[in-house]
Amino acid sequence: MFRKGICGLILCGFAMTAQAQKVEKIEIIMATLAPADSVWYKVMEKMGDDWKKISNGNVVLQIRPGGVLGDEPEYVRRLNHSIQAAGLSSAGLGDIDQGVACLQIPMMFDSYDELDYVRDAMAPKLEQRLRQKGYEVLYWSDVGWVQFFSTTKVEKLDDLRKMRLFTWAGDATEEGLWRDNGFRPIPLPATDIITQLKMHNLDAVPETALYAETTQLYTLTPFMCDVKWAPLVGATIVSKGVWEKIPAAQRALMLDAARKSGDALRADVRAQDTRAIATMTAGQPGKKANKLTVTHLEPAAMADWRKQTEAMYPKMKGKMVPSDLFDEVRTLRDQYRAGHPAKTSEKADAKSTVKSDSKSPGAAKGKSKGKAK
Repeated sequence: MFRKGICGLILCGFAMTAQAQKVEKIEIIMATLAPADSVWYKVMEKMGDDWKKISNGNVVLQIRPGGVLGDEPEYVRRLNHSIQAAGLSSAGLGDIDQGVACLQIPMMFDSYDELDYVRDAMAPKLEQRLRQKGYEVLYWSDVGWVQFFSTTKVEKLDDLRKMRLFTWAGDATEEGLWRDNGFRPIPLPATDIITQLKMHNLDAVPETALYAETTQLYTLTPFMCDVKWAPLVGATIVSKGVWEKIPAAQRALMLDAARKSGDALRADVRAQDTRAIATMTAGQPGKKANKLTVTHLEPAAMADWRKQTEAMYPKMKGKMVPSDLFDEVRTLRDQYRAGHPAKTSEKADAKSTVKSDSKSPGAAKGKSKGKAK
């Protein structure tokens, strides 16, 4: 009986060891508005390949691109249920936590250098806020500078006030801010923009150049103001519930692969955003109607635009952006400007602006909520 007991314990030990060594297969479904084959999609695809190798095939990333699973607010509602991860712009992230909006305060930044300095300092705090809501940030991303694409030329702020302007559905605070300042916001899901433009129910869309080119939005809005209203930022996130099922050692390697993907994406997007403007202004061969016209703001018009925008800060602070984060971002930005010559921003602006034949002034956007990714 003693020997039988020993044998039983040994067999039980073997069974427990085999069970411990068994690794759970994990499928992560990730939703994004980014179209298939876009730069954002390709980065996600590369990250998925890296994860599969790191996990020896046990973690499989399934990407659902192009809004096939709905709009970003829908992604947030479905996280932890039918999907486990998402590439979100500030729109979707704001539905989880308002903090990310601090990186997109209108006309707060003049260059990517300023954005990078502030974001690097703010990222740990913002990631912790999202972690407390149940999500891990895999990497931060850029979509480009938000500018106004419109059906007719915008030469001053009042021109934009006359237009039916797209805003993200579901954000009553932003919609109210636009209305209070004399604009005509039309709240819609981002997936309805193209349809509503074709039906002539929209006149202007705040968007980035690369996304406008990728989706062919510019063929319906042939005018663009070159004012950099705000950098459209985003993040790719994953539910902590599924993330923590992955062995800790593999998670560390997978997160490192994701962060490297994010770094590569930012560099690619920034280069391609400029290229996209050049491509759109050149137009499509044999299709003159699809050529984009870029309007430029004169110094006086720019000063007026900035003055009116900054006058809205008190209404944004505490409502659209948490007050403490608003103040911290402005302090960090001022620190950067104090330590760097003004020419730093001027050179960055020159690199990201493509001149056109037009000499007309233009306009820019309200709180940026776009497509990320």
